[in-house]
Amino acid sequence: MPQVKAICMSEKKGIKKEVDSILLIENFGIQNDFHAKKDSDRQVSILTYEIFNNKKIELVKNNINISYGIFGENIILDNINFNDIKIGNKFIFDSGVELEIKIIGKDCKIPCIIQKKTGNCIMPEYGIFCRVIKGGIIKNGDSCYYC
Repeated sequence: MPQVKAICMSEKKGIKKEVDSILLIENFGIQNDFHAKKDSDRQVSILTYEIFNNKKIELVKNNINISYGIFGENIILDNINFNDIKIGNKFIFDSGVELEIKIIGKDCKIPCIIQKKTGNCIMPEYGIFCRVIKGGIIKNGDSCYYC
């Protein structure tokens, strides 16, 4: 069963900081997060732990200090296969929070620090972007199911 490995947020654009929990607001996003916006298809960003960890190894080799939130992701989920992710499917968390997958990958218009130092980033290919269907609180360690 997928589990929340880390939660990150930031009031400004860029690297997000790890937090213990977040409040998600229906059709808006994470309270006090830079990317929260009504009717957006990118209210919440997710990475799988496996993909994050694989990229972490490469970044450490390039002397880049890596921490959760460096890619601007809000949630890192463990025990989920990226290849099973499909647009239109949902993550439903223990608390009842529902996130619908709207976009997989994104175009990066301005190179981030990761792209500048290594030549590539994982969000354009592996970023999962969701809309909040049902709000509530998500905490580190919470489980969810994917449907």
